[in-house]
Amino acid sequence: MTLSIREETADDAAAVHRIHAAAFGDELVPRLVTALRQHPAAYPARGWVAEVDGEVVGHVMLTASWLDAPRKLVDVLVLSPLGVLPPHQRRGIGTLLVARAIEEADKAGAPLLFLEGDPAYYRERGFHPGEPLGLRKPSLRIPDAAFQVVTLSAYEPWMTGTLVYAEPFWALDCVGLRDPDA
Repeated sequence: MTLSIREETADDAAAVHRIHAAAFGDELVPRLVTALRQHPAAYPARGWVAEVDGEVVGHVMLTASWLDAPRKLVDVLVLSPLGVLPPHQRRGIGTLLVARAIEEADKAGAPLLFLEGDPAYYRERGFHPGEPLGLRKPSLRIPDAAFQVVTLSAYEPWMTGTLVYAEPFWALDCVGLRDPDA
């Protein structure tokens, strides 16, 4: 098996769509990826793909958001989404994509990289709860344990406050969990 991680290109759009539709079981996340790519931001949306023997089987994306800090708005990044085709899951591909995303976020000069996700998975990959650093989740629908962050080289201790997701997350209702019985 030959595995490589590279920056995505326009030619990868159909494969990325297929990955997220399969990994998440619907069309919402592929729609989010498209909307985030089109959304103007301080940090342009960037993604990386994992190839196994020449087939694109995984994808991770970094998108711009803000931290509403007491001093000023701070440009930050969000890791979302991360997807791997189901037959290729649990083989370390997601771990490699997360590592690449953290590395690229740091290179881009972002001070913080946020996500909402399974703490059992992401804590082993460098993410920590946001609240102890004075960081607040953007929605009460996000479980406390799922709101996680990595501090990067440009981070400074005064950077506290509330994460404000980019508009496509809200427009497509991709923030937190909805109560199916409500």
